[in-house]
Amino acid sequence: MKITFLAPHLRIAGGVRAILTYADRLAGRGHDVTVVVPAQRSWRAGWRNIRRLGPDWMPGFRARVRWVTGWDSARLPGADALIATAWQSADAVARAPADAGGRFYFIQHYESLYHGEAARVDATYRVPLRKIVISTWLADIMAERFDTPAAVVVTPVDGALFHPVPVEDDGHLRVLMLFHEYPWKGVADGLEAWSRVRARHPELTLVGFGVKAPPSKLPFAEFHENLPQERLAWLYSRCPIYLCPSWDEGLGMPAMEAMVCGAALCTYDNGGCRDYAIDGRTAVVAPRRDLDALAWGLARLVEDAELRRRIARQGQGFVGTQFDWERATARLESLLAAR
Repeated sequence: MKITFLAPHLRIAGGVRAILTYADRLAGRGHDVTVVVPAQRSWRAGWRNIRRLGPDWMPGFRARVRWVTGWDSARLPGADALIATAWQSADAVARAPADAGGRFYFIQHYESLYHGEAARVDATYRVPLRKIVISTWLADIMAERFDTPAAVVVTPVDGALFHPVPVEDDGHLRVLMLFHEYPWKGVADGLEAWSRVRARHPELTLVGFGVKAPPSKLPFAEFHENLPQERLAWLYSRCPIYLCPSWDEGLGMPAMEAMVCGAALCTYDNGGCRDYAIDGRTAVVAPRRDLDALAWGLARLVEDAELRRRIARQGQGFVGTQFDWERATARLESLLAAR
């Protein structure tokens, strides 16, 4: 098949990594795959095409990258499948000529909540494109709010990158939390939950990580800014607890990555986590934005070492076996072929 993805950019981000991993793996299965990416200036798009620039953080990327100044429907390459991957690209896919292929919408978050004008974004979910979503929660939203079916393909964790690695046991009990400036990532909630627990356990250490460091001083004992992909497994492996205070997640890849590396997950019920965070079995789950419950759940993992080890072991096994890149790619391939 000829397959075209419309990607918003090629910078390192969970959603973009999923798009590019599918593109790379489909190319590896013998398909002719093109990723169309906008550049801000025509000369920049041309220069990048001449240099054949792709995602430099994915060595050996097998799909073709085509830089454009905008997603012009009339100029999209002919294909068997054309895939929007963000609300900004949905209209371009819908208006594409017939030879651009079957039209799909790969949805990784309910973007109306936080990205763009809600009414505009909602309108893209009503466009007659075949929907593919990364969690059951998103499928439920498509069905309940937009009366449209959606196929679920949960994004797996890359086992080559994320797995337990040996770390020095220095006796510190570390809690790891992602820092992001978006309020809905719940950083303020996470800091408050940690503060409450640390008041009773002063030995507790909070570790932060993120693409950018916080603009102001926060109570992280250490912070890891923009770690290389291959170093994240080390970070996850040295922190026995992963705290996810996000209010809403399309899926929540960092939590899954931490689980595969052996961390016990304490999380809000953020929607997307329901495919892997089973309260009392694979995670400790607090109701959405219930700060008291989040702090209580974190305290349970801190104070009960056996519970922490059991949750970590069962979470690692569940995420590591239930979701697999070969199966997910084959599933996406079959959906695209059944256009």
